Amino acid sequence: MPGPSGTLDDVRNNDRDAWFQLGRITVTTTTLAVGVLALGMIVASVVPGLPAATYFSPTAIASGQAWRLITWPFAAGLSLLGALNLVMFWFFGTELERGAGLVRMGWLLVGLWASVTAAYAGAALLLGGGGLAGPSLLSFVLMLIWVAENPRRPMFFTIPAWVVGVVLAGINILSLIGVRDWPGLVALLVAFCLSAMAARNVGLLSDYGWIPGGPSVRSPTQRAPRPSAAVRRETARVLTDAQRIDELLDKISQHGLHSLTDSERKELNKLRERRNSR
Repeated sequence: MPGPSGTLDDVRNNDRDAWFQLGRITVTTTTLAVGVLALGMIVASVVPGLPAATYFSPTAIASGQAWRLITWPFAAGLSLLGALNLVMFWFFGTELERGAGLVRMGWLLVGLWASVTAAYAGAALLLGGGGLAGPSLLSFVLMLIWVAENPRRPMFFTIPAWVVGVVLAGINILSLIGVRDWPGLVALLVAFCLSAMAARNVGLLSDYGWIPGGPSVRSPTQRAPRPSAAVRRETARVLTDAQRIDELLDKISQHGLHSLTDSERKELNKLRERRNSR
């Protein structure tokens, strides 16, 4: 599963708001992806037979047309439903990108494409699954990731996001069960799981520690590196100084400042100066 490179340039790019400005359009990773998908839809509508030559077809891929593994998100012409999918892709992608950053959002989109492609290719190989065309499934997965990130955010008619997500996912699953499309059902569920791992891999879904792919967490039994002897001595001295200051302050609190001897007053001043110099 692809992941962020972790270079200094990646960190800087994650802190930026956009890659560049195109007139009044702020071009982010999500905006760029939506633009490419929209261009693909336009080309598919203009060029006859292009969608048929680019959609995900297990039999065509098996015969050597490997480009279909990459081109299937663009294998859909312009339509009202396609336009709504792009709007959904842009909205939820933009929301996620605010938290992930430009570079990690790019890795997320690559990860989602790879997850869906692997899930459907595996189902086709093992169970004889069907085709796949257009960005609708990618848009839907982006929405589910956003819902998992913001489960209590109000959506339609102030309904919590998690309710909307469960209902829409349930409708998709039940529709596949209704037509007995078991390869499609398996592919969809596997795509959901792999997509969640891709999201964890770029730092999203951090509240779901049971999803594999997130940052490694040190085991409670794994011991931290032991500090050096010099560090241990300095720590012990700091603790001793603090304890001695507390003892002298307790004596002042109980018996007054006059109860300190001259040597104790000098000691207290010296301890305070040493503490303030750290």
